[in-house]
Amino acid sequence: MRPREHYRHEGPARFGDAELLALVVGTGTADRSALEIGAALLSHFGGLPALAGAQVADLQRQPGLGLARAVRVHAALELGRRSLHAPGDPSHPIRSPADAHAHLGPALRGRPDEELHALYLDRRHRPRAHRMLTRGSDGFTVVDPRQVFRPAVSLGAFAVVLAHNHPSGDPTPSAQDREVTRRVAAAGRILGIALLDHLVVGDGDYVSLAEQGELPAWDRAQVAGVAA
Repeated sequence: MRPREHYRHEGPARFGDAELLALVVGTGTADRSALEIGAALLSHFGGLPALAGAQVADLQRQPGLGLARAVRVHAALELGRRSLHAPGDPSHPIRSPADAHAHLGPALRGRPDEELHALYLDRRHRPRAHRMLTRGSDGFTVVDPRQVFRPAVSLGAFAVVLAHNHPSGDPTPSAQDREVTRRVAAAGRILGIALLDHLVVGDGDYVSLAEQGELPAWDRAQVAGVAA
């Protein structure tokens, strides 16, 4: 019985990581089986967590993986990551840093580069849109407030929550994180669009710059009119 038939009849429990990767890879090459390719990937990257953080270009450089196979592996791992960290209910108002993290954290956790994302909210603080604004390979990209508020104006958003990740896994805000927060909040006050929070996302944890005192606290006055 072939691996696909074994999987259909017995499920994934009997399959090791390399065997599951072999199913995603599909077929081998002239000198390597799909199972050997899967095992080599795990060995090269040092296990599934590191493999899940690899970019398509990194995968494509590995023996036996052309563009098609590299994209297939990357997409399968991305689906698994998303299934474990599904975002919150888009109809639910954002009342706290924890609510904001439920929407923004899953998209940022485990990323190899720093990314800045924004969640745009309506007058009742329900999510209207989620946008990735910047990506930087080394440190936090310098943010132009226009990048943040141009989508807010076009969407008619009432408030914004920012979040970015620290690939190191440590969510401690840097001095630059705090300065960016103050600068974006000041621009928002001019436009009449509130920056409610700026989250720094690490491995399994996050820090709210509102809770750190860089922005007004999430209190009843801030979320007035949100309740059903």
